[in-house]
Parts: sequence; structure tokens; C-alpha cells
Amino acid sequence: MSEQGHFDEKPPLEDQPAGEHWNAEEFRRRGYQVIDWLARYFETVESLPVCSQIEPGEIFAALPEHPPASGEPFEAILADLDKIVMPGITHWQHPSWFAYFNANTSGPSILADLVSSGLGVQGMLWQTSPACTEVETRMLDWLVELLGLPDTFLSTGEGGGVIQDTASSATLCALVAARERATNFEVDRSGVDGPLAVYASKEAHSSVEKSVRIAGIGQRNLRLIDTDDDLRMDPGALRVAIDADRDAGITPVMVVATIGTTATTAIDPVRKIAEVCFKSGIWLHADAAHAGTAAVLEEMRWIHDGLELVDSYCFNPHKWMFVNFDCNAFWVRDRSALVRALSVLPEYLRNSATESGKVIDYRDWHIPLGRRFRSLKLWFTMRHYGVKGLRRYISEHISWAGELEERVLEHPDLELAAPRTVNLVCLRHRLGDEATRQLIETVNADGTMFVTHAAVKDCHVMRICIGGTTTGKEHVDRAWQRIDSAARKLG
Repeated sequence: MSEQGHFDEKPPLEDQPAGEHWNAEEFRRRGYQVIDWLARYFETVESLPVCSQIEPGEIFAALPEHPPASGEPFEAILADLDKIVMPGITHWQHPSWFAYFNANTSGPSILADLVSSGLGVQGMLWQTSPACTEVETRMLDWLVELLGLPDTFLSTGEGGGVIQDTASSATLCALVAARERATNFEVDRSGVDGPLAVYASKEAHSSVEKSVRIAGIGQRNLRLIDTDDDLRMDPGALRVAIDADRDAGITPVMVVATIGTTATTAIDPVRKIAEVCFKSGIWLHADAAHAGTAAVLEEMRWIHDGLELVDSYCFNPHKWMFVNFDCNAFWVRDRSALVRALSVLPEYLRNSATESGKVIDYRDWHIPLGRRFRSLKLWFTMRHYGVKGLRRYISEHISWAGELEERVLEHPDLELAAPRTVNLVCLRHRLGDEATRQLIETVNADGTMFVTHAAVKDCHVMRICIGGTTTGKEHVDRAWQRIDSAARKLG
């Protein structure tokens, strides 16, 4: 290595012919090119418009109609990445991204994903790569400690955790386990059981509805429970709905409590909901997809009050914890119910390790058979930032959201649309829905920032989520200046 830190001792090599497998040296050279490309992207992303400016079908039309007959030079591929693909990218990693919830990434997580891709592990069984299984088990235990979750979720007991792709899959797996438990794991229930029912608040994520469809429960058997003034599930209304179903011969299967709803990050009262579920023997799943990361701060662990009473829980490190997509952490209090519901063991997967009962085969913990080495992303990220680093960044985001909330409260033309719980601020213009729509369009117009909307109590509101990996206070301040100016002109 030279004084400049470049690997330049060897004379440059000729490119391998296109269409041939790369040898190690060619992979190394091309890998450096891609890492440099990504580094330049991170250096310049703030100068790009947050949202793509292209028209529908533009990228499709720019791509050749047919695949190439012969292999092409790698330089041509990278050139078209810039020319064709990049104009169609909406930049979730932009520091002025305040839309939806974050889909963060970070340097350590990206490199971990590269290692996972390079190893090409298919970790369906412990036997197919022991490290893939055992690193994941340890990382899920680390997360229990990091977030102060109940010890019942630790792998050393009867529970345990697994990485799913998204919270949607976690909800589906929880529902399948809940359905099987409620019907005594009978293989053929035709004509035996009456209708089944699932319960969630009217503010719950759409994945609940999709799960009841996929699991065969049926959308008509999803009960959307009323909320209180702060948009949290009403436990009393839940109890009434469950009692009514039982009286009608319908079997309650699962309740989904949301810790941080999509529209406003409202926190359902998990403890009170758990009391209703416990009395009825109903599976309780808690979904903290975005907000769960806040619990790295001890002072924010109130969001998990009552969590020791739930049957399953999940959150997404790929939203706010600087782990790139996809990585959902899902735990169950009793792993036997989940495994019994999802396990199918054909002869070609039988092996001595599985039959010994000493190992975890994660193929039994989710829908797909195959699985990637995703736990490396958690391992790299948590080791790089440490508990202190994660707490510092999450604390800053919540603090900046609190400052923004105060500015809204003091503004003559704006008002809060819902209470703030973590790092999301919901506001609206005092002149009503049309003014709020115009406000959102105005602040998004030139591409320097991006916010999204929601419907809250039949009102159109602006959502501002502060949680990007590269977002600094200066970006929040500039966003506020733009919102303030636009709101005053409308007022």
C-alpha cells in the first residue's frame, strides 16, 4: 500500500472479458469502483432533489427491450446506472427526508450486507451454516437487552427471536401461530370450527388486514376497534367486541396492539389490552415497527409498558436503527407454538443436528424456507455504534422533534394535529384541509425536502418524521423555516 493508502504496488491488469466469471482480482477492482460510487453518492445526495422528477414509464422506456446477446463492459453498466437509474431514485437517505418513516442505512450495515451477499449463505437450517443461525440468535438476545424487553423473549428460555423481512411478515406469522393455537393445531378443521376473528384499532397498519386475508380468516372477520381522543385503542370497546363475537359463536384468535401507529405514532395501552386478552385466552401481538427503536433510551421505555404480557412483539431495525432494509426483529414468548404452526419437515431436510433437538432451525420460524445472513447487519451496526452511540443519535432525533413541536405550538397559523410520542410531529394549518394540502405541496415543490400526509380524525395533516442517519439539526431548522414561511403566506 502506498503512502496515499491505495493498492497501487501492482501494475494495472487487463480487464477480464465481459461474459466471463470474475476472478478475485477483477472482483476486487470492480468492488472498489462500486464502493467509490456509493461514497460519492453519500457525499452528494444532499444536492439532489429528494423526490425523483421523472414521468411514469420513463425508466422503462430507457432500458433496452431485449437482454444483451453478449456480455457488456462493467464501465457501461456503471454509466447506465448514472444515466438511467439514478434519475428515477427517490432519495430515502437524503438528510432532508422527513416523509413516511425512515428506511435508514449506515456504512457498517451496508458492508455487512455486502459480506452476506458475498458469502451467499442459505441459512434455512442450522446445518446449512451454523454461524448464520447462532449469530442471529445472539443478536436477537442483544436486542432484548438493548431495548429493555422482557426476559421471556430470550433464547435461553421458552421464547426467542428471529429476523423477518418486515413487520408485515411478523404479523402474519403471529397470526398463523395464533390461529393454530386457537384451533388446537388440528390439521383438518373443515366443518369443525366456526368463524375466527382478529382485532386491531382503526389506526393499525394495513398489514393486519392483509394478514387476515392471507391466513384465510377473511377481511369480514377483522374487527377495527374504536380509539380514544389520542387515537389509542379503547380496551373497553375491545372487550365489547370480543364478548359479542363469542356470543355469536365466533372464535377470537388474535389482537394486534400498535406501539406507534403509522399516522401519528399513537401508543396503544398494551397493559390494559393484555388484561382483556388474558381473560379470554387470546394471542396478543404488539407491533412497534417504527417506534420500538426509541426504547434504546431508558426514559422512553414507557412505550413498552405491559410488554411482558404479550405473546409476540416486533420492531424494525431497518427503520430508525441505522440497519438497512430488510431487517425486522420478531420475538415470541413461547416458540413452541410458532414452530408447531410453521414446521414442515420433508425427508430431504432431515439431518442429525435437527433431530438432536439442540439447534434452532429458523426455517420453522417464518414463511419462506430460504433465508439470508441478515444478522450480520445487526452485528456490524451494534458493534460500531455501541449502546452509547445509538442512544446519542436517537436522543437527538427525539429532542429535535420536541423542539419542532414547540415551534408549532407557538405558531399563529399552525396547530398540532395529534400528540407527539417519539420523533414524529403531525401538524395542520388552522385554515383547514385545503390550506394544509397547499402547505405540503409548497414545502415539497422544489425538492429540497420531503414530507407526507395522513388523515387524522377526518382532517388532512402534515407528518414530519425526524430520524435520518445523516439528518442534522441544521436540516430540521431549514425545514422549519420553509414550513413557517409557507404557512404565513397561506394565513
